[in-house]
Amino acid sequence: MNAMLSCELVVDARNAVGESPVWHSAEQALYWVDIPNRRLHRWTAADAVQTWTANEMIGCIAMHSSGGFIAGMESGIFHLRLPGQGQGSALQAELLADAPHSTPGMRFNDGRCDRQGRLVAGTMMINMAVGQGNPSVSSYSKNSPLKLLVDKMVVPNGMAFSPNGRTMYLSDSHPSVQTVWAFDYDTATGMPSNRRVFVDMHPLPGRPDGAAVDADGCYWICGNDAGLVHRFTPQGKLDRSLAVPVKKPAMCAFGGDDLRTLFVTSIRPDNIDLSDQPLAGAVFALRPGVQGLPEPVFAA
Repeated sequence: MNAMLSCELVVDARNAVGESPVWHSAEQALYWVDIPNRRLHRWTAADAVQTWTANEMIGCIAMHSSGGFIAGMESGIFHLRLPGQGQGSALQAELLADAPHSTPGMRFNDGRCDRQGRLVAGTMMINMAVGQGNPSVSSYSKNSPLKLLVDKMVVPNGMAFSPNGRTMYLSDSHPSVQTVWAFDYDTATGMPSNRRVFVDMHPLPGRPDGAAVDADGCYWICGNDAGLVHRFTPQGKLDRSLAVPVKKPAMCAFGGDDLRTLFVTSIRPDNIDLSDQPLAGAVFALRPGVQGLPEPVFAA
């Protein structure tokens, strides 16, 4: 059922691909990336948006326990640090692990930390239409090599973990797949097992994109191309669908001082008429009446 709920414009960011929103509770700030433009943005209610630039695309970010962010980028996993006062807008990037790309033209895409502080992220072809290269999902923890978790994907997306960390959710956004899976997740080893279909998105509006989990254990996922954010119960039942004023919501994250605001980033496609969605690429806020969970931090 589509629920009518007020949707507030946060930033008319005009991001080409706005992704990986992360709420930083200590700063009361929202961070997110614009993938093809290699930018990291920061917003607070009191300040203007701040923007920094990386030397390659940033697919996903998570807060790093020693400051800055851990990020899945084009060539690998990096520790990103913000420049100091007066030092310009270039992010400082330290390579932690090379990417496990099987073919040129790939990058990291969606990812986040599990409840134990490991980064779990997927790879994809930069040109999604190519649909090859054996994209996969791997995890990274301090002083350890990347560990392969799931392979034979097309566009891994929708990474999220249940409140107790024992269920891992993963989607594939490619039009030929459009499926969300649930896995049993061993919190000690960081290995998923017992893969099963959680939601088949083919009969539902929108392709599955970025996701979040609320305190009730329900799974929120952006319905790309449909202008909706769907909420599914832990049993995989569609609970509600909330509308945003753009066709391509990309990823959602809970934030605000009470973790009851659902922030939604979006995509601004090239070379199409945007007269019916002038806010494409913006960041929006919804108040869905449920509380989120603090975003896990990478354990350095």
